Amino acid sequence: MEKLVFCMKWGTRYGPEYVNRLWKGVRRHASGDVRLVCFTDDVTGIDKAVDCRPLPPFPGVPEHLSVKPWKKLSLWQAHLAEDLDGRDALFLDVDLVLTGNLDAFWDYEPGKYCVWENPTKEGKKIQGQPIGNTSVFRFRVGAHPEIYERFVADPVGLHEREFRIEQEFISAVIGAKGEQRFWPKGWCCSFKEDLLPAWPMRWWQDVPLPESCRVAVFHGKPDPDEAMVGHWPAKGLKKIYKHVRPVRWIAENWG
Repeated sequence: MEKLVFCMKWGTRYGPEYVNRLWKGVRRHASGDVRLVCFTDDVTGIDKAVDCRPLPPFPGVPEHLSVKPWKKLSLWQAHLAEDLDGRDALFLDVDLVLTGNLDAFWDYEPGKYCVWENPTKEGKKIQGQPIGNTSVFRFRVGAHPEIYERFVADPVGLHEREFRIEQEFISAVIGAKGEQRFWPKGWCCSFKEDLLPAWPMRWWQDVPLPESCRVAVFHGKPDPDEAMVGHWPAKGLKKIYKHVRPVRWIAENWG
């Protein structure tokens, strides 16, 4: 059966080129048949080979939450789509760069919720569970509808009283069931936390790409297109430490 990849694109921060580059990277780094399903509010400019679908229903969620990563929770509903339910899907944020073979992401711990251990929260826990980062995760579609149902029942209350971000909520719920697994170390790398040289060395040292890295994740700023040309949006004194040299390996893997 084909390998299944999900992504989401809404709003205007990321254009269709991000989806198209992700699709090129998936085809380059995954063997066999692969399908990218993009849930989006605007299909304009997206490669016709990408399976574009409307954003899943997210009833009762106020706009200040529905425009944030909480929207990913809409993928956890009981019946997302007849042809997708019950299958393992690898979710990838659009603002990352694929740099190595992806096949192991489907082979590793099949049927479990597998996620990248959050690099900024290693060693920390939420309701007794380690915290994943949902930039790169794999889940069985429809397997945990309680995540979606619990959130849409009281989105504001859950956010204000229990969980700051959606990935903490997922880790707490699935971790408590003993079904959360983390990808092996080195498969996913944070551009800022794992790869960017420490200040001030980033002024004269290039950003390395470890051989083990399969996915380079760009959470926050800079985005891949900015880092590729050595631009980190910042103002005032922040420009002193928010600095990056042009990253050659981004252009080689992303485009």
